[in-house]
Amino acid sequence: MTEEQFIELARKQYQKIKALGGVNSFYEYEKQFDKAWTDYGRETLEQTISKPPKDRRKKKHLPDMGK
Repeated sequence: MTEEQFIELARKQYQKIKALGGVNSFYEYEKQFDKAWTDYGRETLEQTISKPPKDRRKKKHLPDMGK
């Protein structure tokens, strides 16, 4: 994942969070805010490591992360 891809994902999530300004219920705001952050974290992790395998039970070694 490049820095530009990371920033683009963040920009998309920022737009989602910014759109929450019209939500009247704090509970609903918190719920949607949490979903946006969780989605951002999942997408970032998947793109950083690799795409998840079709069989979720299959273990896979992490690729060389450029260390």
